[in-house]
Amino acid sequence: MALITCSGLSFAYGADTVLSGVDFSVESGDYLCIVGENGSGKSTLVKGLLGLKEPRSGSIELGDGLERREIGYLPQQTELQRDFPASVFEVVLSGRLNSLGRRCFYSKADQAEAARNLERMGMSEFANRCYQELSGGQQQRVLLARALCATKKLLLLDEPVAGLDPVATAEMYNLLKLINLCDGVTVVMVSHDVNAALRYATRILHLGHEQLFFGTVAEYEKSGALRRLRGGA
Repeated sequence: MALITCSGLSFAYGADTVLSGVDFSVESGDYLCIVGENGSGKSTLVKGLLGLKEPRSGSIELGDGLERREIGYLPQQTELQRDFPASVFEVVLSGRLNSLGRRCFYSKADQAEAARNLERMGMSEFANRCYQELSGGQQQRVLLARALCATKKLLLLDEPVAGLDPVATAEMYNLLKLINLCDGVTVVMVSHDVNAALRYATRILHLGHEQLFFGTVAEYEKSGALRRLRGGA
């Protein structure tokens, strides 16, 4: 069943249309990679999916009981975020904010969920460490644990391996694939790494200020959109 259905989407900033002609769906269990050149509209689409940017036209429908507050989001990290002066456990626990409702304090169940996701990411021993003391790869594991605290259905990730070394990059990709295959969490990931997208994803959405391709990896490998992205004719 479709978790997200986008129909006839376009986005603009002022009078300038930055993305148009977007029609795709995300089914439960998908691993969708969104690819394209810098400035092609990928981050704008992410903002739309999160409800942070209203489309100029078209619609974004959520299905299968999914609510926007239940989307686990891992944004691109800024230098300010990397130096956030909080403990690892506090960062992960903040992923439960949207579930608080009218409660003012985290429950024991919230704390248990944070501890469980830290363990899933192999980061339990760092729970009391300051987040800013961690390596880039360790910080991304912590942020992934935080995103998992918000969802059991859908992870939305914006360039999650940006700035990581090759070892940490491979570890992150493997973690995401396990979460998708073993836990059944749907993954939607913006990526500049088309080779990784072809290796790990089940579907590809290629943007270039408009939708250039949407379909399976096998279909994308035969497409002109991929050849153009790689600099072919």
